[in-house]
Amino acid sequence: MRPGLGTGRLAGLLLLALGACAEPSPPPAGPALTLSPVDVAALPGWMEDRQSEALAALLRSCGPLAGLPPSANLGPEGFAGRAADWQAVCRRAALVPAGEDAAARAFFETWFQAYALGDGRGGEGLLTGYYVPRVAGARRRSQAFPTPLYRPPPDLAEPYYSRAEIDAGALAGRGLELVWLAPIDAFFVSIQGSAEVALAEGSTIRIGVAATNGRGYVAIGRILIERGEIPAEEMSLQRLRAWLAEHPAEAQGLMELNPRYVFFRELPGPDPIGSEGVALTTGRSLAVDPAYLPLGAPVYVDTRDGMGGALRRLMLAQDTGGGIKGPLRADVYWGGTAEAEALAGPMKSPGRLYLLLPRGLAPAGVS
Repeated sequence: MRPGLGTGRLAGLLLLALGACAEPSPPPAGPALTLSPVDVAALPGWMEDRQSEALAALLRSCGPLAGLPPSANLGPEGFAGRAADWQAVCRRAALVPAGEDAAARAFFETWFQAYALGDGRGGEGLLTGYYVPRVAGARRRSQAFPTPLYRPPPDLAEPYYSRAEIDAGALAGRGLELVWLAPIDAFFVSIQGSAEVALAEGSTIRIGVAATNGRGYVAIGRILIERGEIPAEEMSLQRLRAWLAEHPAEAQGLMELNPRYVFFRELPGPDPIGSEGVALTTGRSLAVDPAYLPLGAPVYVDTRDGMGGALRRLMLAQDTGGGIKGPLRADVYWGGTAEAEALAGPMKSPGRLYLLLPRGLAPAGVS
């Protein structure tokens, strides 16, 4: 798993094992990715988008791409071309005037071909959201902050201790504690994959994923739905958090049913780092399944946000998530503002995805 979010790295996390924590994905064993060419300019809502914001996010992705050998294949089995194809596009992107939507729109229309994504059974996917929680914590354990978030242990191997074993003290006394939080906050921070922590000692730090214990993610929101505790249509980050707070005697045991554990590191900058290794852009970075889609590629989304508003915009595949599996699953990064939780928490929206690839490629799976 790469240092950073998650996609790294909740609404859908809760219900559908969405996470923001990234790690290499095995070759797809599920549905096959299909691609149907469409005109970029004909994408729904294309003319209303602020493509200059997407261009700025693309330029962040161009950094890692520039460091690859030109002959390096991109995407599963190289279906997204070679690094040289993307490096040529990045050189042209650097010439587009910053902040000019018309120029950015023309750039994408000229140099990219769009493909509607499918999985052999249809084209409708599921999009969820994630964000950077703002929580209180401390450098030392206290009654208010009894739960540690740990740095990666030097003997980390997969699979490692489960969440329940770590919570029971498997790593205690080894000096690995990075910060101490309230129990429910610690759980949700591990799901989101990053956080801004206001320390009782008076400063603020930002933390992000450094590694995981290599165990699978179990969505405790789904468990509550199956038990009849919360109706499926009411499940959201906010609803799950409220249930945990209202059932303190059961909360710890429920959280430990998710064996996946995330280890953290302190981040130097204001923005979390995605699986691609670049800082994420609020509302423009997307977590995808790298077993199907190449990191760094533009992906146009047509869906709704967690508040029900239309979400039609060009984004960049810059992150991954433990629960983001399949060609039609994606997780929108909403940032760390107060509005971000409202946009991300309830988001579990049907929608369509369109992958943009440099013109001139002949990707497999095109129908």
